[in-house]
Amino acid sequence: MGILIQGGRVVDAASQMDKIADVYLDGCVIQEIGEKLKVKDKDDRIIDARGMVVMPGLVDLHVHFRDPGQTEKEDIESGSKAAARGGVTTVVAMPNTTPVIDCPDRANYVKNKAAQVSPIHVLQAGAMTKGELGCELSDIAGMAAAGVPVLSEDGKSVMKASLCKQAMEEAVKAGLPIFDHCEDMTLRGDGCMNDDENAKRLGLPGICNSTEDTIAARDSLLAIETGAKLHLCHCSTRGVAIMMKMLKEEGIQNVTAEVCPHHFILTSDDIERDDPNYKMNPPLRTRKDVDALIEGLKEGYIQVISTDHAPHTQKDKTGSMRTAAFGIVGIETSFALSYTALVETGVLTLSQLVEKMSYNPAKILNLPCGTLQEGHPADVVIADIKHPYTIHKADFVSKGKNTPFEGKEVKGKILYTICDGKVVYTDPSAVK
Repeated sequence: MGILIQGGRVVDAASQMDKIADVYLDGCVIQEIGEKLKVKDKDDRIIDARGMVVMPGLVDLHVHFRDPGQTEKEDIESGSKAAARGGVTTVVAMPNTTPVIDCPDRANYVKNKAAQVSPIHVLQAGAMTKGELGCELSDIAGMAAAGVPVLSEDGKSVMKASLCKQAMEEAVKAGLPIFDHCEDMTLRGDGCMNDDENAKRLGLPGICNSTEDTIAARDSLLAIETGAKLHLCHCSTRGVAIMMKMLKEEGIQNVTAEVCPHHFILTSDDIERDDPNYKMNPPLRTRKDVDALIEGLKEGYIQVISTDHAPHTQKDKTGSMRTAAFGIVGIETSFALSYTALVETGVLTLSQLVEKMSYNPAKILNLPCGTLQEGHPADVVIADIKHPYTIHKADFVSKGKNTPFEGKEVKGKILYTICDGKVVYTDPSAVK
């Protein structure tokens, strides 16, 4: 059975398409894009997309599905369904689970479970070191053979520079990129928010920008030397934005970067009280940092928007920022927040936003998705960008409700998510 999507505004960064058209999906493939297309079979489904935007499915390079071992916070099924609600059809799950994904068997656990319960594509990152302890390299070749597409020590950095360099050299041999959490643990200490006047006002320990900047600089230099493909995760500082601009000007192409919606929307000024829903790692920075990140997105030297979706139990996010867990959920709100903050304000065009949320992340992984070109995977999202709605955590599919965006009005509601030619999410408002 095929799906005919009629009369939507079709936006595809890869082909620079932005026009009113029909899209016909035949099984797992985009078969045709044109005007006044007809169904091919009497059982084909028709979706009226007039007044809506039709885009490639979003690709989120940075999520935490907490499976195995922390499934009270999230699991592959709940996280995948939350992703579908957010218009995300492909995710990269970070390896800092319990136990850590540091060998082929554990990577295969996620792969096999996702095949059974996930409506979207779940790609599992493998840890750079055993147990993420930073002492000994994990079985990189074995995980690559098992289909792991990415290496990451997310949740921490490989603090020993020589070991990090060895991991990059092994990653080059295995043909895997490294997704880099940049954090010098000796500088972070017991910090829980940005080191600025707001931390002093609240009497909370701070995390300075150099905590992130030093590792970002070190690992970028190591990547240039080894030829490793390095992707800097959840960038938050002006310093990293400046580094990325310099690398682009020098023609360095093997280092890319992502930024999360909370880091280009919120600042530490938004933390009015000691509220764990505003505790994330890296922390919310200053207006100067936010402006630099937005400029990086606009000029293209920050190439990707990801979420760092980090669900926690209510207990984990109760009390003081000093003791609460780091992280917020974001996979169900990323498109709407990004559209509202960047497209509605004229910073990016809708096509540029699609590029950063679909096409560029797919390119980094060498995936055929992230585009609506004919012959490519039938991963498609339909959204309403005209009518505002309010974010309510009670509506989240994720087990995690830890968001600082409760009650925020946005545009860009996801109405339909289609993965491999199957409708995997339909918003109640789309059902007439």
